[in-house]
Amino acid sequence: MLSFTKQIRGFKKMSSHVHIPETILASIWKERKFNKEVFTESGEKIEILETGDENKENGGPDFLNARVKIGNLTYVGDVEIDNTHSDWKSHGHNINKRFNKVILHAIVNNESNQNYVYTQDGRKINTICFAQFIDEAVIDSIRKSMVIEDEKKTNKVHCYKVSGFADEQTKIDFLGELGVERFKKKCEKMITRLRELVFIDSLKLKEPVTHYSFPKEIYNEKLSAENLNDKYIWEQLFYESIFEALGYSQNRQIMVKLTQAVPISFIERLDIPDNEMVDTLEALYFSVSGLIPDTAGLKDENTIAYVRKISEHWVTIQDNYKGAKFDSTDWHFFKLRPQNFPTLRIAAGARLAKKILREDLIPSIMKKFYEIHNYTVLKNALRTLLIIKGEGYWKKHFMFDKSASEDTHYFLGNTRADEIFINVILPFVYIYFDLFNKKKFADKTLAVYSSVVTETENSLVNEVSEALHIESSIKKSVIYQGMIELFRNYCSRERCEECKIGDKVFNNPKDAN
Repeated sequence: MLSFTKQIRGFKKMSSHVHIPETILASIWKERKFNKEVFTESGEKIEILETGDENKENGGPDFLNARVKIGNLTYVGDVEIDNTHSDWKSHGHNINKRFNKVILHAIVNNESNQNYVYTQDGRKINTICFAQFIDEAVIDSIRKSMVIEDEKKTNKVHCYKVSGFADEQTKIDFLGELGVERFKKKCEKMITRLRELVFIDSLKLKEPVTHYSFPKEIYNEKLSAENLNDKYIWEQLFYESIFEALGYSQNRQIMVKLTQAVPISFIERLDIPDNEMVDTLEALYFSVSGLIPDTAGLKDENTIAYVRKISEHWVTIQDNYKGAKFDSTDWHFFKLRPQNFPTLRIAAGARLAKKILREDLIPSIMKKFYEIHNYTVLKNALRTLLIIKGEGYWKKHFMFDKSASEDTHYFLGNTRADEIFINVILPFVYIYFDLFNKKKFADKTLAVYSSVVTETENSLVNEVSEALHIESSIKKSVIYQGMIELFRNYCSRERCEECKIGDKVFNNPKDAN
């Protein structure tokens, strides 16, 4: 690895893979840690009159209301700080209206050798590669700050230095309990939404419902087989849960809002031919999402053709749509890998919605639970139902008018399908079996959850397992989920006294073995 001094001084040759924490970059800008005059990449002198107010919210520029003089002109607006020049596009700033007030793009590494970036409305923004201007006197303190940042990453579990005082079985047992607890929380969340869907169904509304105040009493009413027999209730619950999982943490809420604005029953009423289903769904989702750009500003011929095609499909159905519409600023591209951009996730969602409506996805899932007895074989069979291969426009693009450097072979591959299997399919089928008094299969579902291994990767889980010295058990789904529950509800809240592992290592270290 490059030394920090070489990282700073070698900014022109620096590998784009070298990443300096943005908290440190923000500190450099905020405290003006420069040892000489500062110039843009195009050679214009900069005077930093006001660094601006640091933005603590996700999805917007790093500093707001800054004031800088570039050449003879004074600019007032926002400043975005990135590690590399290409981060501007890879983070989606170029299509995000929230970045239209940016007046300066500050970076560490100009690997693209470009002097400017462009906002969503087409305005040209100067770039400053400020690594070359950093004061030599602060390099050492910055290095120490990086060490502290790294220490924070490995200290998420407060007992990491003494976790060895607890025996492995104590850790595994407690994580197993937490894993089951997390599973039950997911089930309870689904049941809560099921109650709301039953209530909506009782109103017999024909238009999409995106905002509704639910009476408190519905959450206490007993769910019966009679009011759970409508297949659209279960399809809508599954549909919402799938899209929520596709949204990751950044776009989880807006993906759910999209499914509630475009409910599965509305799609079914459109009576779309099978061979036009995916195109029509993409037209519907991208039109409602607000992500379709104006064709007047497009340059890529494939994008122009695609936008025209889905716009034609939208024209045929827009008079039937009475639901909400969203804006492109409601979607987050910031700090996401292109494969996880909401555009690709919506493309995957369109194909899963078709599977729900036209390919009997839910009955197929249930059938496999009834017929397959080997838990690993069952998991693999169910995961296969979720995998979506890349195709069409989105196979070669990760956002509108932006070609991908390589084809997207899978919109939804093994890893994400594995996560959906654990976080959506298992809770869904569990509450279905439980509510219809199929105890044998409800128990089977919980047994599958408790025994199968997962192929997903999570940096938080990796750190927790390393801190607890139980790397060998990380792949078991119930333990994997237990680690997430441990961190979110114990470690991050400093509830060490209530944690069985914390109690063992902090209160009874001598008795731990």
